[in-house]
Amino acid sequence: MGHREDLLEGAKKCLVEKGFVRTTARDVVSASGTNLASIGYHYGSKDALLTQAFTALMQEWGENFRSGLPQGGGALERFRAVWEGVLAQHEAGGPVWAAGLEVALSREERPELRAMLAASQAEGRRGLVSILAGIPEDELDARDERTLGAFCQALLNGLMVQRLLDPDSAATAEELTEGMRRAAEAVTGPADTL
Repeated sequence: MGHREDLLEGAKKCLVEKGFVRTTARDVVSASGTNLASIGYHYGSKDALLTQAFTALMQEWGENFRSGLPQGGGALERFRAVWEGVLAQHEAGGPVWAAGLEVALSREERPELRAMLAASQAEGRRGLVSILAGIPEDELDARDERTLGAFCQALLNGLMVQRLLDPDSAATAEELTEGMRRAAEAVTGPADTL
């Protein structure tokens, strides 16, 4: 590996161990075996590097269970299988989710970092729609991303916050699937059933 790849791997390690806010450029350099100048040369800034590392960690997290999803069955079975995979990966992904929340909750203290992470949301939404609906990403359009993608992202972020705050009371995959089924029935049935 070259310095660029070493920096990315070191930044991923730092994000998991320390999060965004506590990770310094020196931490990344120490974890990667590179030098401070390499960060600016390859990524422009520590925040840009950490954002790319965060995106890479999220992609890896999603790929860990994507291949194990059922190819047949109905939409609810796929929905449940996805959430089972998400929850099974929570232990490994928890620090990454906590790092993302750190940035979200920092309000205006880190505007550049927030902007970089916000820009990566579109890619995340496309990936979530692809995973949950079983549709290849290249077949999705902007409307899929803005509607179904935003909905899936809200579910995922909400579930991760529940798990971070109180894992014992957070919804299970079965409960989330039943909730989705009931919500779908409620919104597609007569108005007086709500």
